[in-house]
Amino acid sequence: MISKWQWLLAQLTRMLWVRASLFALLAVLAALLATAADRVMPEGLPLSIGAESVEPILNILASSMLTVTTFSLTVMVSAYAAATTSVTPRGVRLLMQDTTTQNVLGTFLGSFLFSLVAIIALSTNAYGERGRIVLFAFTLLVILIIVVTMLRWIDHLSRFGRVGDTTDRVEQATLAALQNRVDNPCMGARPWLDGVLPADVVPIYADCVGYVQHVDVEKLQEAVATQDLQVHVTTLPGGFVDAGRALAWVGAAADAQTRNELSAAFTVGKERSFDQDPRFGLAVLAEIASRALSPAMNDPGTAIDVVGRGVRTLSCWPADPGTVLSKAIHYPQVSVPPLALGDLFDDVFAPIARDGASLLEVQSRLQKAYAGLAAKGGSFQAEAQRHAALALKRAETAMTLEEDLARVRALAAPLVS
Repeated sequence: MISKWQWLLAQLTRMLWVRASLFALLAVLAALLATAADRVMPEGLPLSIGAESVEPILNILASSMLTVTTFSLTVMVSAYAAATTSVTPRGVRLLMQDTTTQNVLGTFLGSFLFSLVAIIALSTNAYGERGRIVLFAFTLLVILIIVVTMLRWIDHLSRFGRVGDTTDRVEQATLAALQNRVDNPCMGARPWLDGVLPADVVPIYADCVGYVQHVDVEKLQEAVATQDLQVHVTTLPGGFVDAGRALAWVGAAADAQTRNELSAAFTVGKERSFDQDPRFGLAVLAEIASRALSPAMNDPGTAIDVVGRGVRTLSCWPADPGTVLSKAIHYPQVSVPPLALGDLFDDVFAPIARDGASLLEVQSRLQKAYAGLAAKGGSFQAEAQRHAALALKRAETAMTLEEDLARVRALAAPLVS
């Protein structure tokens, strides 16, 4: 599990302005580096480049790159708006972290600044003969980078922000978070199975109201490593905390400094995060399906696609919880409740079964999905049977055609009976 500062650094590097600023800085340094060529390059080079040979190219780059950057920003904002309307606002965050889009905008902005700085330096005669040669080489390199970037951008725009693209990003983020929980059950801490708090413990509260985005379990362990204390985490990533809900509980012997260190190990924000919260990703998938099933969208195909993605995502979870909980415990003084398979089922399938209760194609796909997951055995079979029965009850309430109900009953029979 990554520490709090590693997680914050990862969030920072996903921001658009960070990558764009880096590209812009490199471009400016490249333009200024050419001014030092006269002091480091040998004299008598066979090639001679005049200022009038480079400046027209730089003028074209400066004017065109400003236009292309503005156009790309417009396209990006339009894709965000379309995803917000047709998919879900919660999925737009993943679009905003798209590295291809950030690289494209950074390249265009960097090329514009490179041209602008080079033109200013040329007008002040900052480049000598050898400096203009280096500047010309840099200019050709920038043009090559722009051409490659534009080709990638054109291909990327054909799918960027579409329903399938956004849904795929949500699925990949959810799968990564769920696989992380499989590899690090209870986030590397001791499994807290009964949920019963021992006597003589005090709560640890957050200093703000919001959602837990990240828990630094290693920092929790370090805070009590030298003391005979046990930390019981009661609010997992994705949980909402306020003045009345504790983040964790610790022995009453913990001093004020220890309590502050424990509280600082939790990152609380205004929105949920995909990284440590697989249930959030499953809920967003269900939200995409629910929006597709609304009368305004009337797109059951997307809901059926989400059902398949839900099956694919949950398939990485082991059927026997013991195989997960038996893995090595890295933080023995911290107790964390494990994820419940029933909650994962509820997050992704319950909203789809509710909103698609009257649609034969959706109910049929749900019953087939339950049958496929039940084949894994273990706890999957019990949860699949529970959801198959609930979905059938919803269908019996919402469907009006007896023939449709008969088909759903036939599909649900192996599990419900």
